[in-house]
This record gives sequence, structure tokens and C-alpha cells, in this order.
Amino acid sequence: MGTIHVLTVPGRRSGTPRPTPVSPLTVDGHRYVIAGVPDGDWARNVRAAGRGELAHGRRKQAVTLEEVTDPGVREQVMRAFPREVPHGVPMFVKLGLVDGADPDGFAAAAGRVAVFRLRAS
Repeated sequence: MGTIHVLTVPGRRSGTPRPTPVSPLTVDGHRYVIAGVPDGDWARNVRAAGRGELAHGRRKQAVTLEEVTDPGVREQVMRAFPREVPHGVPMFVKLGLVDGADPDGFAAAAGRVAVFRLRAS
């Protein structure tokens, strides 16, 4: 399973639990997840609910999620992504956000993704 977790959040309209795979990363002691498509359903559900459940294997943890608006923090998190989650780089390449695993390229894409900070509830 590596770094892949399942984040389940209530649907913004139905309230039905909606799972999505994510790869949390830790930067300066805080955990984050990144939505490569900031207007995708799971990102919009996170914004609406602000909470969810993060599962890794049999372990589950209630979490609150807050969107990061500080451009400096967003760049820092994105810069760390290719090092912390190297298997996630191809997704960002496929989305056309970066050309490869260069941290500077990821930092430059920080304004085109959604970054959420995870906190245990």
C-alpha cells in the first residue's frame, strides 16, 4: 500500500460517504494532501464537509481538513511532494502540471492545485 491512504468524506449534496485514494505527506510536522484537480469532486466535498476519515490498511482516523491558502506553505508542500511521494509524480505529469520530479517544477504548480492540511479530530 505504500503511502496510499483512503480519504472518505461526506458528499456535499447527498452526505453519502465518498472514498478517494490520497497520499498524505508531512512537511514541518504537519500532514497534507494535495488535489491535483482543485475543482474535482473530492476536493469540493472536502471544502464543504471540512472533515473525513483517513484509512490506511485497517487503521482509521477521524480528521479535519483545512484548505491552505498561504502561497508560501503551498509551495513548500508541493516542493516536498516528489521526494515524499515519488510514486505520485506520474499523476501530476499526466495532468500536465509538471514535466517531471523536479521540486522547483512542483513548487511552480502550487497555484494550480488544492492543498489541504490534515489534523486528527
